[in-house]
Amino acid sequence: MAEQVQDETKRDFLALSAYVTLGVGTVAGTLGILSSLTPSADVLALASIEVDIASLEPGQAITAMWRGKPVFIRRRTAAQIDDARGVALSALKDPQTDAERTIEGKEEYLVVVGVCTHLGCIPKGQKEADVRGDFGGWYCPCHGSHYDISGRIRKGPAPANLQVPEYEFLSDTNIKIG
Repeated sequence: MAEQVQDETKRDFLALSAYVTLGVGTVAGTLGILSSLTPSADVLALASIEVDIASLEPGQAITAMWRGKPVFIRRRTAAQIDDARGVALSALKDPQTDAERTIEGKEEYLVVVGVCTHLGCIPKGQKEADVRGDFGGWYCPCHGSHYDISGRIRKGPAPANLQVPEYEFLSDTNIKIG
């Protein structure tokens, strides 16, 4: 009888040890999986960027990299802004006013993600010598999409306007994207 009690105690101890080991292993494995799903430090660093636009003259454009994508920043002239505002919404495939695509008081600056909404190509139009399409903005030579000076699709297979990322002006010469 004493041997039977000792066997039950030994069995209880082994079962408890197995449950504790299983619980600790489950917690450690879950924490390992969850930590691998969180963004790494280099990805978090790219969550937002600051761009100095002090040297940007009217009519010029620069490209910044944000989250692995090019971001086109163009300082538009008064004539370009007037052209963008003069377009009837009925003429647009993806209707958006120019005012919806810029920040009030800073309309001369247009900030768009430089990825064609058709198949993800990078449109031409950032350099002075680039072909800018029929509407003076950007032209995607891969499939012939034409964007206007406000980044709106005007002609070609692209279904939507160039995306406007979340951005803000930190000062007159600094933009934070993201």
